[in-house]
Amino acid sequence: MKNIIIFDDNNVRKQLLPITYTRPITKIRVGITTIEEKWQALLGEGTYSYLTASYLKKKFPTTLRSQNLLVAGHVIPTPQLARQALGLKSGEAIVDSEGQLIAFNGSAQDFDNHNYATTLAPVERPTAIKHLWDIFELNGEVLRSDYERITAGRQSHPLPPSCTVIGDPGQIFIEKGASVEGACLNTKGGPIYIGENVEVMEGACVRGPFAACHDAKVRIGAKVYGATTLGPYCKIGGEVENTVMIGYSNKAHEGFLGDAVIGEWCNIGGGTTASNLKNDYSEIRLWNYATQRFDHTGLQFCGPIMGDHCKTGVNCMLNTATVLGVGVNVYGAGFPRNFVASFMEGGSTSGFKDVKMRPFLATAKRVMARRGIELTPDDCDMLEAIYKLAKKYK
Repeated sequence: MKNIIIFDDNNVRKQLLPITYTRPITKIRVGITTIEEKWQALLGEGTYSYLTASYLKKKFPTTLRSQNLLVAGHVIPTPQLARQALGLKSGEAIVDSEGQLIAFNGSAQDFDNHNYATTLAPVERPTAIKHLWDIFELNGEVLRSDYERITAGRQSHPLPPSCTVIGDPGQIFIEKGASVEGACLNTKGGPIYIGENVEVMEGACVRGPFAACHDAKVRIGAKVYGATTLGPYCKIGGEVENTVMIGYSNKAHEGFLGDAVIGEWCNIGGGTTASNLKNDYSEIRLWNYATQRFDHTGLQFCGPIMGDHCKTGVNCMLNTATVLGVGVNVYGAGFPRNFVASFMEGGSTSGFKDVKMRPFLATAKRVMARRGIELTPDDCDMLEAIYKLAKKYK
């Protein structure tokens, strides 16, 4: 059985903070599935593990053997690229035109020392997640690809007659156990994927490309524009556009969210609205953990980036391209600053203070238990490590 290790490129990982504070890059959801799930679908059976930051290794361990197939966690695999990786001989590597490693077959020591007997160009130029905004900028393209792969040769469950379809109904796929009643579904911009046990409530208007993973909910009257992805158990209401919610997060009420990336276990309070466009229409700068400054993005539209376990209070307002670290709690009137380090709470009028870890962990335990997931000792150790890393940004 193949021993497959999905590795983090350390430079890319830093660019993707705060989302990668709590997960290897490959655990990021883009399109319908996570990057890891795409590699697994295309590489087939094997033992899968991770090569990531040291403080994440207890939760995401590495399995090493004398011979390993290592693949890059930030690269979106295609069938052609996966076949090329599977065909690598011992010592061979796939390296792109920028010198970044995509795949290597060999020993861990040779991987660490960049000791490749032969380097091959990729059979096609790969799509890769290298910046935070790539997650929502590339979401539509990857979602279409995932949709074709996941639905190929399969039959959708029927769409109830209470729904209105604009465009091709063949571009709607409904998994077992899903409930879609009285919704308006528009596929002219792309496909719509409704996962197992998803509920799309009456009056919701959804434009593709759109994906709702298992047990997600789209509430009454929601207005959803593509390209939007809801991870497992996510819940949305109000207006959402071009947003990726990785999983287990809620924006259940009115308010706008667009061009955004939301980690796991976040809760966006009722009426919270986040800007995704500056009033002067100028280029957006976004906080970059790697450079420790606000860097140019080339973007005109960018909403909030939220690490795991973030919360906003009722009627909060967030400025364009606000970056919230892990465990941030924003509340009160006015706009908070557009970068808040991990484990801070407060707002523009009250100021920010440190989050106390003991009550934070107690809350996280209750929140996760509602979805039948345990906050483990490894989770606690990981969050404590992130708390220490955050000190230099406060």
